Amino acid sequence: MTSQIAISLYDQLVDEFENLNADDSDSLSLLRQTAFNAFKKQGFPSIKNEDWKYTNVVPFLKENFELESVEGEDIETLKSVVDTASIRFLDCYRIVLVNGKLEENLSDIPQIKGLKLQPLSAVKNDARLHHYLERNIEVEKKPFAALNTAMFTDGLFIEIERGKFIEKPVHVVHVFTSDKNLFVQPRHLFIARENSTFSLIESVVNTDDASAIFINSVTNIILEQDAQFDHCVINSGKKGKRYIHQTQVSQAFQSLYNNYNFSLPQADLIRNNLNVVLEDKHTESHLYGLYLSTGNQLIDNHSLVDHRMPECNSNELYKGVLFDSSKAVFSGKIFVRVDAQKTNAFQQNNNLLLSDRATIDSKPQLEIFADDVKCSHGCTVGRLNEEGLFYLRSRGISEKVARSLLLQAFAADILEHVKPEPIRIHIERLIAERLEFV
Repeated sequence: MTSQIAISLYDQLVDEFENLNADDSDSLSLLRQTAFNAFKKQGFPSIKNEDWKYTNVVPFLKENFELESVEGEDIETLKSVVDTASIRFLDCYRIVLVNGKLEENLSDIPQIKGLKLQPLSAVKNDARLHHYLERNIEVEKKPFAALNTAMFTDGLFIEIERGKFIEKPVHVVHVFTSDKNLFVQPRHLFIARENSTFSLIESVVNTDDASAIFINSVTNIILEQDAQFDHCVINSGKKGKRYIHQTQVSQAFQSLYNNYNFSLPQADLIRNNLNVVLEDKHTESHLYGLYLSTGNQLIDNHSLVDHRMPECNSNELYKGVLFDSSKAVFSGKIFVRVDAQKTNAFQQNNNLLLSDRATIDSKPQLEIFADDVKCSHGCTVGRLNEEGLFYLRSRGISEKVARSLLLQAFAADILEHVKPEPIRIHIERLIAERLEFV
């Protein structure tokens, strides 16, 4: 049901929840009700909330939003938008979701043994999956995650069976489009069973509509013993679009998770919440992020790496480049519990401010309760190297090209980790396009 009454979004959501999900199983209904009670208790976060101290979300929720997309774009328009996210020379399966729903006409759904891929709505009443939807997500402290858990209708479900190596990566293209202001809440569940290997690329794109779209998405990623999961997220949303992404990763014994997150210019708001829980021994996580903000854009990266067991490794490196009057936030926490002896954890956040009006709030954190660990964290904020700029200019290189070369060098130790090469080249091209007129 789509509300046409201009009431506050909070009241609108309360009304909508009462008429939603009549086909849910009893266990899913209980999960939703618990989550919605948690959301009602918290409401939308304000800057009084420590996790939202530097990101005032209220201005991005003032419009009157529809809660369900009514009319979709024609197939040719969607094709042209999807093509902008295509990665040249990458042999992959392409999956297209429009406002969180699988668009089969534009998707290359793999028909291979060992890989299940289908809409989440098709399996949402499978009680065996429900504990994954709440795994390590503290809905009583995460209002947007609580709201999504309570009110998601669809998304994507991927399961890699035990011992399967999926040779070709899956490229999921998330298209968000609407001729009216829209509040949409996709939910995704990815499970890598024991000793499986999988690579996933996610691209976020938009049509050129002028409407405001607020996306509140949650992704649960489960890695069983010895599983390996490579995960690259490229957000190239346009003006008027606001994104709240909660990615919750749970890792079992000897699993490996690699995350590469790229937030590009134009979207009004990008908030990436990345929580990784190392639940057993010998697990390993690598988190790399690059964010570039222009105009009045706000990009906020919040991460938590939770070391619960001994002999685990985590590595996190995020870099940001800020132009104009843009703002960025980095809040990263390494949490080492009492039992997590011999933990090796590293965290670093580096930023370049290319305008006197740009702002960065950086808060790297360590919270350690074990005594036999190697942990470090740090933060830097600076400007482009003037000596390097002068050197390049003295060699006949224009200022614009010289600045571009220095920015490429700054981002190199993020991009060098991205594999295979066509993905890295694709990201470099997107960055160059978005910064062409800065």
